[in-house]
Amino acid sequence: MPVGIQLYTLRNETSLDFIGTLKKVAEIGFQVVEFAGYGDHPARELKKVLDDLGLTVSSSHVNLSYLDPEKLKSQLAYQIEYNKEIGSGYIVTPYAPLDKMTTMTELQPFLDAFRYVGEECKRAGMGYAYHNHQFEFNKIDGKFILDHIFEAVGPELLQAELDLYWVKKAGLDPKSYLKQYKGRCPLVHVKDMTADERGFFAEVGRGIINYPPIFEIAEAIGIKYYLVEQDQCERPPLESVKISMDYLKSLGIG
Repeated sequence: MPVGIQLYTLRNETSLDFIGTLKKVAEIGFQVVEFAGYGDHPARELKKVLDDLGLTVSSSHVNLSYLDPEKLKSQLAYQIEYNKEIGSGYIVTPYAPLDKMTTMTELQPFLDAFRYVGEECKRAGMGYAYHNHQFEFNKIDGKFILDHIFEAVGPELLQAELDLYWVKKAGLDPKSYLKQYKGRCPLVHVKDMTADERGFFAEVGRGIINYPPIFEIAEAIGIKYYLVEQDQCERPPLESVKISMDYLKSLGIG
């Protein structure tokens, strides 16, 4: 299975040298990238760089104005066109401001917007996915916000990009939660958690999340991409992502 990197991990590096960072990512052994911004590069130019480096694009994290229909329409049209040109398969919602919500009335406008995005992506021949943090495991009417999202917008319009660190941080078993979304989770964010009281971000294989059995389940439920991400690093980020990649290679992944 191809291993990718969410480039948010290397946001400082890409801000200084976007193309140079992509070259380093390829040298480390990553085969796939997930974008979180494009460094102001035109899509055609970026696609050539990716092709030259042997990199493909799984997906892009895209910020959209969900509650402003006109802005949402124009932003999404641009993102779909750009992502199709660079060969990306999925538009991903990386974050939505749902952390303070306590009622379905508050949540409903976002559900409607997610459905619209999914419909437009499907019409364009692309997939659409939602990426979780911890707060989507807050409950409304006795059910996780994340489960409300995936129940309200069907799998033909919305897929899951489960972030396994945040699943664990919420006190859940990543293996069990992955099984719940069998056939609906093409992308997973792979990151680890320190053993101390902070439960901080760690390189994959250096923390308390037992990944080998998770990977066995992941392959069985139809995941297409493992995407390494580390929101914050306690060593140089390029060193951190190499540690994670080397661990995955040691398991025969990537």
